[in-house]
Amino acid sequence: MPTLHWRKSTYSSDGSNCVEIATTPTAVHIRDSKTPIARHLTLTPSTWADFLPYLRADKGSGTPQVV
Repeated sequence: MPTLHWRKSTYSSDGSNCVEIATTPTAVHIRDSKTPIARHLTLTPSTWADFLPYLRADKGSGTPQVV
């Protein structure tokens, strides 16, 4: 596996309670910034693209949506 370069949203500022992602040509990796050495999720780019609209649709409500 190549070295992953993790990043978080600029909306997170300097917060430590964030979701971080790292991308490669064939995968999007997702982890919790509080536990960076723990396991992480790995999605295909197409699955990530399908998931993003659900994240954006609930922006700001503070309540996770079940789909």
